[in-house]
Amino acid sequence: MRYASITDRLSNLGSGKWAVHAAARAMAAAGTEIIELTIGEPDMPPDEALLAECARAMHAGRTRYSNGRGEPAVLKALTEKYRKRRADVTEKNILCFPGTQTALFAVMLGLVEAGDAVLVGDPLYATYEGVVASTGARIVPVPLHPEKRFHLQAADLERAITPECRVLLLNTPHNPTGAVLTAEEIAVIGAVCRRHDLWIVCDEVYEELIFGGEFASPFNDPDLAERTIVVSSISKSHAAPGFRSGWAAGPVEFCERLLPVSETMLFGVQPFISDMTAMAVSQRFDTAAVMRENYLRRARIVESALVGEPLLKTMMPEGGMFILVDVGATGLSGEAFAWALLTEQQVAVMPGSSFGEEARDFIRISLTVPDERLETAARRMAELARSLRAGEAKRA
Repeated sequence: MRYASITDRLSNLGSGKWAVHAAARAMAAAGTEIIELTIGEPDMPPDEALLAECARAMHAGRTRYSNGRGEPAVLKALTEKYRKRRADVTEKNILCFPGTQTALFAVMLGLVEAGDAVLVGDPLYATYEGVVASTGARIVPVPLHPEKRFHLQAADLERAITPECRVLLLNTPHNPTGAVLTAEEIAVIGAVCRRHDLWIVCDEVYEELIFGGEFASPFNDPDLAERTIVVSSISKSHAAPGFRSGWAAGPVEFCERLLPVSETMLFGVQPFISDMTAMAVSQRFDTAAVMRENYLRRARIVESALVGEPLLKTMMPEGGMFILVDVGATGLSGEAFAWALLTEQQVAVMPGSSFGEEARDFIRISLTVPDERLETAARRMAELARSLRAGEAKRA
């Protein structure tokens, strides 16, 4: 039988990146106690008021079809949210989607196709490669250097640009590195994008999980307004990943042109979840503040636990819910170390190679488990490193 070429383009870009995670889940199902530090799933529930609003809306009959753009209440709430950044925002600048992933998929589908290229910082979130490949376009990686705290450098971006490039895909705060771009850095990056007439798609799902300073976005800059599209959701900010409620915010013309694409894909999101989202966006909840405190404290726990291990180097994040550890000095790649950690120490982490070539010597640790379990996991990482060091000394 014959298949569309998208199935070939995505054949190696799906669940294979999560092989360690899948193996850990299988071991846990078979009875092995695993400390799972793989996926970025908040370890606290959504606020009770949001759950009550979702249930209220369902029981009130908010279970019918929606429209392609979004329910009035959530469009109003999102407009007010982004109008605080830029006074010219209206509901015509917003499109609602079931989660950031769907928003990103639709946005890329509307901007690039076969023969085009998308610039992405490397390391990169694991699904970006597949999202770009699904359109027929290709990724052009821009190296993010550990010595620069993984902040995208305008000079590196300039060097990477080819005539086929149409989009820069930004992610700040960044997954997996936790890097948070400043307004000054974004301005310089934006100048490069203007010179080369590039769209800027900015994944801002971790916007409310910054450990210090102010959040900055190209969306806030009037000089970049005509070329910037934001994608985000309540998944991380409100600890509600399973509700799949996200959006895109961008130029009016872009939203008008993308609307038929969105309608063809899914024709609207669930009204009862939209009501919950409108409440989440328009009111103040302490969920993100609690998570910020937890994740920063836990990152410091990992750093403290590994500070005496010379073969492991932690890279303290500036935001988000992960911390990277450089394991290259052990002589193993991040992937080999992750597998050894799982089989020998029953700790599951993500190999850096799942996030690009530049992260091949790293592992990514999710900070979404209780402090005690995370500290135990970090000690086990140190034990594995010490055993590797002892084995190397013995062979010498």
